[in-house]
Amino acid sequence: MKKLSKLIITHMDFQGENLLISAKEEKGRICQFNIVREGEKKLLGNIYIGKVKNIKKNIHCAFIEIAPGEMCYYSMDEKEPPIFTNPKKDSVMKIGDEVVVQVSREGIKSKLPSVTGNLNFTGKYLVLTSQRKELGFSAKLTKEEKARIRPVLEEHLTGQEGIIVRTNARDASSQELLEELTRLKKRYEELRDRAMSRVCYSLLETGLPEPLRILQGVYVRDLEEILTDDGELYSRISEEVSAEKEKKVPVRLYKDKLLPLPKLYRLEKALEEALDRKVWLKSGGFLVIEQTEAFVSIDVNSGKFSEKKDTRETFRKINLEAAREIAFQLRLRNLSGIILIDFINMEAEEDKKELLKFLQGCLKEDPVKASVVDMTPLNIVEVTRKKVQKSLGEEMKSRRDVEKWEKSL
Repeated sequence: MKKLSKLIITHMDFQGENLLISAKEEKGRICQFNIVREGEKKLLGNIYIGKVKNIKKNIHCAFIEIAPGEMCYYSMDEKEPPIFTNPKKDSVMKIGDEVVVQVSREGIKSKLPSVTGNLNFTGKYLVLTSQRKELGFSAKLTKEEKARIRPVLEEHLTGQEGIIVRTNARDASSQELLEELTRLKKRYEELRDRAMSRVCYSLLETGLPEPLRILQGVYVRDLEEILTDDGELYSRISEEVSAEKEKKVPVRLYKDKLLPLPKLYRLEKALEEALDRKVWLKSGGFLVIEQTEAFVSIDVNSGKFSEKKDTRETFRKINLEAAREIAFQLRLRNLSGIILIDFINMEAEEDKKELLKFLQGCLKEDPVKASVVDMTPLNIVEVTRKKVQKSLGEEMKSRRDVEKWEKSL
């Protein structure tokens, strides 16, 4: 049986800032935060006509300006060139070219936002791609589900676009899949036509608002309900999830003024704990999580754990508990890139193998791709997690840094 969860979307004042918060609760714990400052605009998913400002052949990349002063990184390892809006005799990118690109990753730390020529048009069941012209499937779909869906979509591949089948498609009928595919193809064609008549720096399409983007990234059948205290958001979300009645997830408008929604779910405390470098384990051990420019380091400590009769079993228990909590914290804090974990040293090879296998199993529950790489000779476990957005800590810190800089001028 699938575990049920709630998605809570609300406004909250936190440390003097007005925030729009989306929080996912599973098993009584907040496991995921997405935060937008009131009035703040995000670039992720936006499609622009950008101008190629510089090309670095030695590192195989280009720098594309999507708005005056807004520079982005573009990898030239993409298999196909982007859509050019200026007249060209060939498909080789040159400085001054105007190209259609989509923001694929927000600026993280000192890194620029990333853009791609592989435009993604996301629906409830499918993602249409302008490049990678093949049929792909979510890794969470079973072989039987893929076998059912494949023949429905394969005959509609024209060679002009690709299709990625999302997890939600497991509940969709053939008719629903084909209707959505038709809508996505039309959206892509209309954008291409629009691009040819627009000037450089035009914003061709805006990415989804954050609450709806989060909704897209959630397998809705696992949701017990979606809860918000914002009337406008309630209407938009209700419209978004209003599919067939048997598949509809309840959307509830919370109206209790005596007990605000953030207080009911203790969101302020959960956010404070998610920003703390120290995490206590139930056994009495604890984690210390540090985010640096190059990687994330996590140190596992035995702390107050008292079972000391069998040292091997003691360390094994703490490490397994820590592994589960680490997988949870990576998702909660949205930590990504290279993650180095210093577990308590274990001598037995079977204990090490058990730990790595257990950690990988815990990471599979994360909607963002994460995997165990290896354990070094110094018993440091290497993990990678896909980078898409800023971590929770960076998200909360970045605006304060801007405000300090503005005050210093």
